[in-house]
Amino acid sequence: MMKQSIWTKASRGWLAAGVVIGARVGATAAAAFATQTALATQWSNSVKDLPGGPAVRQLDLHPAVTQITADQRWLHYLMLVICALIFIAVFGVMFYSIFKHRKSKGAKSANFHESTTVEIIWTIVPFVIVILMALPATKVVVAMKDTGSADITIKTTGMQWKWGYDYLIGEGKGIGFVSTLDAAQREMSNAGKPEGDDYLLKVDNPMVVPVDKKIRLITTANDVIHAFYVPSLGIQQSAIPGFVRDTWFRAEKIGTYYGQCSQLCGKEHSYMPIQVKVVSQADYALWVEGKNKEMAALADDPSKVWQLADLSARGEKVYNANCVACHTPSGKGGGPIKALDGAAVVLDADKSKQIAVLLKGQNNGAMPAWKQLSDTELAAVITYTKNHWSNKTGQVVQPSDVMAARK
Repeated sequence: MMKQSIWTKASRGWLAAGVVIGARVGATAAAAFATQTALATQWSNSVKDLPGGPAVRQLDLHPAVTQITADQRWLHYLMLVICALIFIAVFGVMFYSIFKHRKSKGAKSANFHESTTVEIIWTIVPFVIVILMALPATKVVVAMKDTGSADITIKTTGMQWKWGYDYLIGEGKGIGFVSTLDAAQREMSNAGKPEGDDYLLKVDNPMVVPVDKKIRLITTANDVIHAFYVPSLGIQQSAIPGFVRDTWFRAEKIGTYYGQCSQLCGKEHSYMPIQVKVVSQADYALWVEGKNKEMAALADDPSKVWQLADLSARGEKVYNANCVACHTPSGKGGGPIKALDGAAVVLDADKSKQIAVLLKGQNNGAMPAWKQLSDTELAAVITYTKNHWSNKTGQVVQPSDVMAARK
């Protein structure tokens, strides 16, 4: 009796403690949920429709700005109507039969085996339906794959977690740049305070194309599978490492249109937006001229010998534009991201180790390769990290060092 009493009291104590802990955990979770809900509601009430999509509480497809998008929209509704009619017909006949021929009315089931008429009907009718669906769908798919006679060809390279654009053919040939999430957008996300209609959609360097011109996009990737998806333009094409795919669009309306990588490409997947600016031919010519001047100004002689102060200043700009999202301004990193401040590879006297990390990446893509940056940019950012924060190595990595490591 005494043992039973002790165990009974203990179990009651544990139960009471469990109830208290559960209540506290539940209250904390409820409070956190209420706070997040309030913040989400507050933000959603201040957000307006974004021209070029998406819209607040959008249920329908994005507004069409290309003929292909309009055809896709029409095809979508055609299939929806056909499927709805089939649903109504099949279930209508089924429920009518159940109601009309129920046992309570004295209905008796027919007894027959095989029916040539029924066999013909349920073979021909589905065949006709499939043909009615296949013909318009085939027409649209063939049009989507017709990438010939393009006015401008742009290579789009997916990389964790940004897009590289290289203008290969047409006006703007030779222009190349990397497009990444705008730094202010990332800061808002880190602070948990979303603002603006273009939250997590605005980039620092959008793709720019002229209106009413056929734009061919060649997609590939240098790390994992990505997908270039802009709903308003009617394009969605996978970007696969080692493969080349292509698609096209012809925007009929000037404006800015947004999309995102539609593949789960890693932990920063939600920070890989696409922004396409469609401008007039005159504005496009001005953009090309300005971009060419900008690239000429940034073109560096890889054999030039830099001083530590100049290279570090250049490296700070490269770091803030490309590295700060993961490694943070303090160089401390966060979560699985390793710190650069005090890192062994950064402090190591053998500079080739850090050069190799930036050219090849490491940890299965957690640290992506940055070989798309120029030799001078890589040398600058490495020199910056070796001589910033508590890192005072005094080491200088020259562009020629990076150029030699690429070979």
